Amino acid sequence: MEEVEVLWELIGDEVSEQGLPPGFRFHPTDEELVTFYLASKVFNGGFCGVDIVEVDLNRCEPWELPEVAKIGEREWYFFSLRDRKYPTGLRTNRATGAGYWKATGKDREVHSATGGVLVGMKKTLVFYKGRAPRGEKTKWVLHEYRLDGEYYSCRLA
Repeated sequence: MEEVEVLWELIGDEVSEQGLPPGFRFHPTDEELVTFYLASKVFNGGFCGVDIVEVDLNRCEPWELPEVAKIGEREWYFFSLRDRKYPTGLRTNRATGAGYWKATGKDREVHSATGGVLVGMKKTLVFYKGRAPRGEKTKWVLHEYRLDGEYYSCRLA
């Protein structure tokens, strides 16, 4: 089974910033998430100066993730390996014990600000409680950032 690591951004409403001096906030751009943090994880083993944890998003519910994250106030950042729905397929398993992440809209390209070069992709997902197709939409939003390859990163809101 091929696994892909992704950086995730989770967006929510907890308030606690860790790992940065007073007055500083961790709020990277999409380009910075892809070219610096995710690329550092994929090519250099992960050291990027900020402690972004690795989690299994299929074993955690979104409301459990803020306490796992080591950095973030209203947004939390994670690395995760992509879990394939079927061992020989390309579809990603996005189910958890309590629900599932559903993609919204099309994947968006992330370009470098300087040269306009395509550096990665961004997918937006919303968490639904229950099972498809009758799941109940929640306010949890996940932004998945990925390079071509194994790893991806996320921002949860």
